[in-house]
Amino acid sequence: MTHSTWSSHNSYSRQRVLLVGQPVSEVVGLIKPLRGSLLVVNFKTYLEATGKRAIDLAKSAEKAARESGVSVIVVPQFTDIKPVSENVDITVFSQHLDPVKPGAYTGRILAEAVKSAGAEGSLLNHSERRIGTVEINSCVERCEEADLYSLVCADTAEAGVNIARVKPDIIAVEPPDLIGTGISVSKARPELITYSLQKIRTVNSTVKVLCGAGITTSEDVSKAIELGTEGVLVASSVVKSKNPDSVLSDMANAIANAK
Repeated sequence: MTHSTWSSHNSYSRQRVLLVGQPVSEVVGLIKPLRGSLLVVNFKTYLEATGKRAIDLAKSAEKAARESGVSVIVVPQFTDIKPVSENVDITVFSQHLDPVKPGAYTGRILAEAVKSAGAEGSLLNHSERRIGTVEINSCVERCEEADLYSLVCADTAEAGVNIARVKPDIIAVEPPDLIGTGISVSKARPELITYSLQKIRTVNSTVKVLCGAGITTSEDVSKAIELGTEGVLVASSVVKSKNPDSVLSDMANAIANAK
């Protein structure tokens, strides 16, 4: 049967296989390939992206992905991972997971549980859910063991370099002081993006590097791609928008047109 593959660049040498013509729900352990530049939408804990609204927003993201050809990833709350993943055919990430293995860890978030719910990866070390260096390393390893993508946030170029050495699948450079401000890092601090890319590439030449913080418009997205990133991490500009369909479409098309 014809198939395409995506092989991880890291030491675990994972291989993810997509069988053409086979429904996603019928392929056990299938992880969709993350080709090209990415549009990652963090739902956070906004009511506008909770419960049924999370499904509706994910469907809007799926529509934008289908029409633009861009890989769009949605990051709902834990309780919404299963219903969202069952209603859309785009990649779903969790907002966090803990560096624990199956056992007596009450209240912790297990990588295998996240995967079982339908997630294909996890956001880690977001500025609103910071974790330490040792925990980042362990969480990336747990993602590997559970066959999940890892997307780790970095607040500085130096942090990005340290994270790159752990070999996650994706790094998002996000200065926390710009998050939620509407002031785009790609316009306000383009030098941070280019410097971070340069430094990260010296230790890891294959990790996908995104930028986030204040990304609000399609112009912000275009600027981010122009600076050399492979996509953006967004949140409130989409989730809190009065017309998320339009914002998602504009952002996805900006990525597609910048290829």
